[in-house]
Amino acid sequence: MGQGYKAIILASEPHKGKEVIRTWVDPHAHDNGYKLMEHSYIGNNFVEALEYLISPLGMFYKSRIVWSGDYADQEAGLEDNLYLISDDEPNSAKVSSPARHKMSSYQYIVNHTTGQYIDKNTCVNADGRNIHPLPLLTAEGNGRGGGDYCGSNEHLIGTWARNVISIEKELPDGFTEFICEFSE
Repeated sequence: MGQGYKAIILASEPHKGKEVIRTWVDPHAHDNGYKLMEHSYIGNNFVEALEYLISPLGMFYKSRIVWSGDYADQEAGLEDNLYLISDDEPNSAKVSSPARHKMSSYQYIVNHTTGQYIDKNTCVNADGRNIHPLPLLTAEGNGRGGGDYCGSNEHLIGTWARNVISIEKELPDGFTEFICEFSE
């Protein structure tokens, strides 16, 4: 069966050992499917909505991000995972459908936790669409359901989950380029 995903923005650090969900973005609100590879492409309006939120223009600039799957592991000390918790979290609010923002001029995905960046213009073309590395690198639960990513560099999936990430127009000083080529 297929696994659904949501883009979740977390607080800057856990509170009393538990993650705090600031907000989340629903792919269906952007007319996209819930499965990871139904929306993980550069130029996709759902991914661009999240990019806008973590860009200098958005209200969650430089935030901790996770693309949580509904089959992901449960949170420590809780009975559910972030995907399921987000529906019931009283302190978070779903971002329904923010206005469409073209993010093509914001070509750098910057990981402030690791000191790395990705130039979206160098992403590998797959079937005429460029796979967007942000959903894959921040995904939790990949490989447990239909529609998940299986392809080159699968070992990188989730390695940026819960890191502080932003989308930038300018290349940041002192950061190292992270080359990741995803192709199904």
